[in-house]
Amino acid sequence: MQNINEKVAVLLPCYNEEQTIGKVIDDFKRELPEATIYVYDNNSKDKTSEIARAHGAVVKKEMRQGKGNVVRSMFADIEADYYLMVDGDDTYPAEYCHPILEALRKKEANMVIGDRLSNGTYTEENKRNFHDFGNALVRNTINGIFKSRLKDIMTGYRGFDRYFVKTMPVLSPGFEIETEMSIHALENRFLIKEIEIDYRDRPEGSESKLNTLSDGAKVIMTIIKLFKNSRPFLFFNLLATLFAVIGILVGIPVIVEFAKIGLVLKLPSAILATGLILLGMMFFICGLILDTIAHRNRQMYFLELVKYKERNIEK
Repeated sequence: MQNINEKVAVLLPCYNEEQTIGKVIDDFKRELPEATIYVYDNNSKDKTSEIARAHGAVVKKEMRQGKGNVVRSMFADIEADYYLMVDGDDTYPAEYCHPILEALRKKEANMVIGDRLSNGTYTEENKRNFHDFGNALVRNTINGIFKSRLKDIMTGYRGFDRYFVKTMPVLSPGFEIETEMSIHALENRFLIKEIEIDYRDRPEGSESKLNTLSDGAKVIMTIIKLFKNSRPFLFFNLLATLFAVIGILVGIPVIVEFAKIGLVLKLPSAILATGLILLGMMFFICGLILDTIAHRNRQMYFLELVKYKERNIEK
Protein backbone atom coordinates (compact mmCIF):
# COMPACT_ATOMS: atom_id res chain seq x y z
CA MET A 1 0.00 0.00 0.00
CA GLN A 2 1.21 3.49 -0.84
CA ASN A 3 1.92 5.84 2.01
CA ILE A 4 0.26 9.19 1.33
CA ASN A 5 3.41 11.02 2.44
CA GLU A 6 5.93 8.99 0.46
CA LYS A 7 7.87 10.58 -2.38
CA VAL A 8 8.43 8.65 -5.59
CA ALA A 9 10.87 9.94 -8.20
CA VAL A 10 10.88 8.64 -11.78
CA LEU A 11 14.33 9.16 -13.28
CA LEU A 12 14.62 9.39 -17.06
CA PRO A 13 18.19 9.82 -18.39
CA CYS A 14 17.88 11.05 -21.98
CA TYR A 15 19.96 11.79 -25.03
CA ASN A 16 18.13 12.66 -28.26
CA GLU A 17 14.81 11.03 -27.34
CA GLU A 18 12.36 13.58 -28.79
CA GLN A 19 10.42 10.85 -30.57
CA THR A 20 9.59 8.86 -27.43
CA ILE A 21 10.08 10.99 -24.31
CA GLY A 22 6.59 12.53 -24.36
CA LYS A 23 4.90 9.13 -24.38
CA VAL A 24 7.16 7.78 -21.63
CA ILE A 25 6.32 10.74 -19.38
CA ASP A 26 2.59 10.43 -20.10
CA ASP A 27 2.67 6.70 -19.34
CA PHE A 28 4.30 7.22 -15.95
CA LYS A 29 2.00 10.14 -15.11
CA ARG A 30 -0.92 7.82 -15.79
CA GLU A 31 0.47 5.02 -13.62
CA LEU A 32 1.95 7.22 -10.86
CA PRO A 33 0.07 10.53 -10.81
CA GLU A 34 1.64 11.57 -7.48
CA ALA A 35 5.23 10.89 -8.56
CA THR A 36 7.69 13.53 -9.71
CA ILE A 37 9.18 12.78 -13.11
CA TYR A 38 12.73 14.01 -13.74
CA VAL A 39 14.27 14.17 -17.20
CA TYR A 40 18.04 14.69 -17.25
CA ASP A 41 18.99 15.86 -20.72
CA ASN A 42 22.54 14.78 -21.56
CA ASN A 43 23.38 17.35 -24.26
CA SER A 44 20.62 16.36 -26.67
CA LYS A 45 20.75 17.91 -30.13
CA ASP A 46 16.99 17.64 -30.63
CA LYS A 47 13.89 18.86 -28.76
CA THR A 48 14.02 16.35 -25.91
CA SER A 49 14.04 19.05 -23.21
CA GLU A 50 11.24 21.13 -24.72
CA ILE A 51 8.96 18.11 -25.21
CA ALA A 52 9.69 16.78 -21.72
CA ARG A 53 8.91 20.15 -20.16
CA ALA A 54 5.70 20.44 -22.17
CA HIS A 55 4.56 17.04 -20.84
CA GLY A 56 5.07 18.10 -17.24
CA ALA A 57 8.47 16.68 -16.32
CA VAL A 58 11.11 18.44 -14.25
CA VAL A 59 13.94 18.95 -16.74
CA LYS A 60 17.58 19.25 -15.73
CA LYS A 61 20.77 19.37 -17.77
CA GLU A 62 23.83 17.15 -17.34
CA MET A 63 26.75 18.53 -19.33
CA ARG A 64 29.14 15.61 -18.71
CA GLN A 65 28.43 13.11 -21.47
CA GLY A 66 27.54 9.56 -20.50
CA LYS A 67 24.72 7.75 -18.71
CA GLY A 68 26.88 7.09 -15.64
CA ASN A 69 27.48 10.82 -15.24
CA VAL A 70 23.73 11.42 -15.49
CA VAL A 71 22.95 8.79 -12.85
CA ARG A 72 25.60 10.25 -10.52
CA SER A 73 23.90 13.64 -10.68
CA MET A 74 20.42 12.14 -10.28
CA PHE A 75 21.40 10.17 -7.18
CA ALA A 76 23.10 13.18 -5.63
CA ASP A 77 20.46 15.81 -6.47
CA ILE A 78 17.06 14.15 -6.07
CA GLU A 79 15.43 13.54 -2.71
CA ALA A 80 12.77 10.82 -2.54
CA ASP A 81 11.76 7.70 -0.65
CA TYR A 82 11.70 5.47 -3.74
CA TYR A 83 13.26 5.85 -7.15
CA LEU A 84 12.36 4.33 -10.50
CA MET A 85 15.00 4.62 -13.22
CA VAL A 86 14.01 3.83 -16.79
CA ASP A 87 15.35 4.66 -20.24
CA GLY A 88 13.50 7.35 -22.17
CA ASP A 89 13.26 5.29 -25.37
CA ASP A 90 9.85 3.69 -24.63
CA THR A 91 11.24 0.14 -24.56
CA TYR A 92 10.03 -0.54 -21.00
CA PRO A 93 6.27 -0.52 -20.19
CA ALA A 94 5.46 1.91 -17.37
CA GLU A 95 2.85 -0.39 -15.77
CA TYR A 96 5.57 -2.58 -14.24
CA CYS A 97 6.32 0.25 -11.83
CA HIS A 98 3.69 -1.10 -9.40
CA PRO A 99 5.26 -4.49 -8.56
CA ILE A 100 8.69 -2.83 -8.47
CA LEU A 101 7.54 -0.21 -5.96
CA GLU A 102 5.63 -2.79 -3.94
CA ALA A 103 8.81 -4.84 -3.45
CA LEU A 104 10.61 -1.71 -2.23
CA ARG A 105 7.77 -0.75 0.13
CA LYS A 106 7.71 -4.23 1.65
CA LYS A 107 11.49 -4.01 2.27
CA GLU A 108 12.01 -7.06 0.07
CA ALA A 109 14.78 -5.29 -1.83
CA ASN A 110 17.02 -2.25 -1.87
CA MET A 111 17.29 -2.60 -5.64
CA VAL A 112 14.64 -4.16 -7.86
CA ILE A 113 15.73 -5.30 -11.31
CA GLY A 114 13.29 -5.35 -14.22
CA ASP A 115 14.19 -8.67 -15.83
CA ARG A 116 13.69 -8.46 -19.63
CA LEU A 117 15.33 -11.77 -20.45
CA SER A 118 13.48 -14.53 -18.61
CA ASN A 119 10.19 -14.26 -20.52
CA GLY A 120 11.90 -14.05 -23.93
CA THR A 121 10.56 -10.65 -25.00
CA TYR A 122 14.03 -9.12 -25.28
CA THR A 123 15.18 -11.87 -27.64
CA GLU A 124 12.02 -11.50 -29.73
CA GLU A 125 12.02 -7.70 -29.91
CA ASN A 126 15.66 -6.70 -29.94
CA LYS A 127 17.08 -6.63 -33.47
CA ARG A 128 20.66 -5.62 -32.65
CA ASN A 129 23.45 -8.11 -33.32
CA PHE A 130 25.35 -9.80 -30.47
CA HIS A 131 23.23 -8.25 -27.69
CA ASP A 132 21.96 -11.64 -26.48
CA PHE A 133 25.51 -12.98 -26.50
CA GLY A 134 26.78 -9.91 -24.62
CA ASN A 135 24.05 -10.14 -21.99
CA ALA A 136 24.79 -13.83 -21.43
CA LEU A 137 28.54 -13.21 -21.20
CA VAL A 138 28.17 -10.43 -18.63
CA ARG A 139 25.53 -12.32 -16.63
CA ASN A 140 27.47 -15.58 -16.46
CA THR A 141 30.74 -13.83 -15.60
CA ILE A 142 29.25 -11.82 -12.73
CA ASN A 143 27.22 -14.76 -11.41
CA GLY A 144 30.35 -16.90 -11.48
CA ILE A 145 32.44 -14.34 -9.60
CA PHE A 146 29.85 -13.46 -6.96
CA LYS A 147 28.07 -16.84 -6.68
CA SER A 148 24.77 -15.15 -7.57
CA ARG A 149 21.81 -16.06 -9.79
CA LEU A 150 20.85 -12.79 -11.40
CA LYS A 151 19.06 -13.18 -14.71
CA ASP A 152 19.39 -9.65 -16.16
CA ILE A 153 22.45 -7.60 -15.25
CA MET A 154 22.16 -4.80 -17.80
CA THR A 155 18.47 -3.86 -17.81
CA GLY A 156 17.60 -0.18 -17.92
CA TYR A 157 14.48 -0.54 -15.72
CA ARG A 158 15.26 -0.54 -12.00
CA GLY A 159 13.81 0.54 -8.69
CA PHE A 160 15.77 1.69 -5.64
CA ASP A 161 15.08 2.73 -2.10
CA ARG A 162 16.68 5.83 -0.64
CA TYR A 163 19.18 3.75 1.34
CA PHE A 164 20.71 2.33 -1.86
CA VAL A 165 20.69 5.58 -3.83
CA LYS A 166 22.32 7.71 -1.15
CA THR A 167 25.06 5.20 -0.34
CA MET A 168 26.02 4.18 -3.89
CA PRO A 169 29.29 5.72 -5.14
CA VAL A 170 28.73 6.00 -8.91
CA LEU A 171 32.10 5.72 -10.66
CA SER A 172 31.27 4.63 -14.22
CA PRO A 173 30.81 7.45 -16.73
CA GLY A 174 28.82 5.63 -19.42
CA PHE A 175 26.50 2.72 -20.20
CA GLU A 176 28.47 0.40 -17.94
CA ILE A 177 26.61 1.98 -15.00
CA GLU A 178 24.03 -0.85 -14.93
CA THR A 179 26.80 -3.41 -14.51
CA GLU A 180 28.39 -1.31 -11.77
CA MET A 181 25.12 -1.04 -9.83
CA SER A 182 24.56 -4.80 -10.00
CA ILE A 183 28.10 -5.58 -8.81
CA HIS A 184 27.89 -2.94 -6.06
CA ALA A 185 24.66 -4.46 -4.76
CA LEU A 186 26.09 -7.99 -4.81
CA GLU A 187 29.42 -7.08 -3.25
CA ASN A 188 27.87 -5.09 -0.39
CA ARG A 189 25.00 -7.52 0.25
CA PHE A 190 22.13 -5.19 -0.58
CA LEU A 191 18.81 -6.93 -1.01
CA ILE A 192 18.08 -7.58 -4.69
CA LYS A 193 14.85 -8.77 -6.26
CA GLU A 194 14.15 -9.43 -9.94
CA ILE A 195 10.71 -8.95 -11.45
CA GLU A 196 9.94 -10.18 -14.94
CA ILE A 197 8.93 -7.41 -17.33
CA ASP A 198 8.13 -7.15 -21.01
CA TYR A 199 10.49 -5.45 -23.42
CA ARG A 200 9.61 -3.80 -26.72
CA ASP A 201 12.04 -2.64 -29.34
CA ARG A 202 12.48 1.04 -30.12
CA PRO A 203 9.87 2.52 -32.45
CA GLU A 204 10.96 2.94 -36.04
CA GLY A 205 13.09 6.05 -36.49
CA SER A 206 14.41 5.97 -32.93
CA GLU A 207 18.07 5.00 -32.76
CA SER A 208 19.91 3.25 -29.96
CA LYS A 209 22.84 5.14 -28.43
CA LEU A 210 24.63 1.88 -27.63
CA ASN A 211 27.60 0.84 -29.71
CA THR A 212 27.74 -2.94 -29.46
CA LEU A 213 31.53 -3.25 -29.71
CA SER A 214 32.84 -0.16 -27.93
CA ASP A 215 30.24 -0.16 -25.13
CA GLY A 216 30.58 -3.93 -24.80
CA ALA A 217 34.33 -3.52 -24.36
CA LYS A 218 33.73 -0.85 -21.68
CA VAL A 219 31.37 -3.19 -19.82
CA ILE A 220 33.94 -6.00 -19.90
CA MET A 221 36.67 -3.63 -18.65
CA THR A 222 34.32 -2.50 -15.88
CA ILE A 223 33.77 -6.12 -14.82
CA ILE A 224 37.53 -6.76 -14.76
CA LYS A 225 38.18 -3.58 -12.79
CA LEU A 226 35.43 -4.25 -10.24
CA PHE A 227 36.48 -7.91 -9.99
CA LYS A 228 40.04 -6.78 -9.21
CA ASN A 229 38.84 -4.27 -6.61
CA SER A 230 36.27 -6.48 -4.90
CA ARG A 231 37.97 -9.89 -5.14
CA PRO A 232 41.70 -9.03 -5.30
CA PHE A 233 42.91 -12.33 -3.79
CA LEU A 234 41.04 -14.39 -6.39
CA PHE A 235 41.96 -12.02 -9.22
CA PHE A 236 45.70 -12.00 -8.49
CA ASN A 237 45.69 -15.69 -7.60
CA LEU A 238 44.43 -16.44 -11.11
CA LEU A 239 47.28 -14.36 -12.55
CA ALA A 240 49.76 -16.01 -10.18
CA THR A 241 48.59 -19.48 -11.22
CA LEU A 242 48.74 -18.58 -14.92
CA PHE A 243 52.32 -17.28 -14.76
CA ALA A 244 53.46 -20.13 -12.50
CA VAL A 245 52.04 -22.77 -14.85
CA ILE A 246 53.63 -21.12 -17.91
CA GLY A 247 56.92 -20.87 -16.01
CA ILE A 248 56.82 -24.56 -15.08
CA LEU A 249 56.01 -25.57 -18.66
CA VAL A 250 58.92 -23.48 -19.95
CA GLY A 251 61.21 -24.87 -17.24
CA ILE A 252 60.42 -28.58 -17.64
CA PRO A 253 62.73 -29.07 -20.69
CA VAL A 254 65.52 -27.30 -18.78
CA ILE A 255 65.08 -29.59 -15.76
CA VAL A 256 64.93 -32.71 -17.96
CA GLU A 257 68.10 -31.62 -19.78
CA PHE A 258 69.93 -30.97 -16.50
CA ALA A 259 68.87 -34.37 -15.16
CA LYS A 260 70.29 -36.08 -18.27
CA ILE A 261 73.62 -34.30 -18.79
CA GLY A 262 74.11 -32.23 -15.63
CA LEU A 263 74.29 -28.96 -17.59
CA VAL A 264 71.88 -26.15 -18.41
CA LEU A 265 72.30 -25.44 -22.11
CA LYS A 266 68.93 -23.70 -22.57
CA LEU A 267 69.92 -20.69 -20.47
CA PRO A 268 67.33 -18.28 -21.94
CA SER A 269 64.55 -20.77 -21.15
CA ALA A 270 65.87 -21.17 -17.61
CA ILE A 271 65.92 -17.42 -17.05
CA LEU A 272 62.43 -17.02 -18.56
CA ALA A 273 61.01 -19.84 -16.43
CA THR A 274 62.54 -18.37 -13.26
CA GLY A 275 61.22 -14.90 -14.10
CA LEU A 276 57.70 -16.19 -14.79
CA ILE A 277 57.55 -18.14 -11.53
CA LEU A 278 58.88 -15.15 -9.56
CA LEU A 279 56.27 -12.96 -11.25
CA GLY A 280 53.57 -15.45 -10.23
CA MET A 281 54.82 -15.28 -6.62
CA MET A 282 54.68 -11.48 -6.73
CA PHE A 283 51.07 -11.59 -7.98
CA PHE A 284 50.20 -13.96 -5.13
CA ILE A 285 51.73 -11.61 -2.55
CA CYS A 286 49.95 -8.61 -4.14
CA GLY A 287 46.68 -10.51 -3.87
CA LEU A 288 47.24 -11.18 -0.15
CA ILE A 289 48.04 -7.53 0.59
CA LEU A 290 45.23 -6.06 -1.50
CA ASP A 291 42.71 -8.56 -0.08
CA THR A 292 43.53 -7.29 3.41
CA ILE A 293 43.06 -3.69 2.25
CA ALA A 294 39.80 -4.53 0.46
CA HIS A 295 38.50 -6.29 3.58
CA ARG A 296 39.31 -3.22 5.66
CA ASN A 297 37.58 -0.95 3.14
CA ARG A 298 34.46 -3.14 3.24
CA GLN A 299 34.43 -2.87 7.02
CA MET A 300 34.63 0.92 6.79
CA TYR A 301 31.85 1.01 4.18
CA PHE A 302 29.55 -1.13 6.32
CA LEU A 303 30.21 1.18 9.28
CA GLU A 304 29.23 4.13 7.08
CA LEU A 305 26.01 2.30 6.17
CA VAL A 306 25.23 1.88 9.87
CA LYS A 307 25.90 5.58 10.48
CA TYR A 308 23.64 6.50 7.57
CA LYS A 309 20.81 4.43 9.04
CA GLU A 310 21.29 5.96 12.47
CA ARG A 311 21.20 9.50 11.06
CA ASN A 312 17.98 8.78 9.21
CA ILE A 313 16.34 7.17 12.25
CA GLU A 314 17.12 10.29 14.27
CA LYS A 315 15.42 12.43 11.62
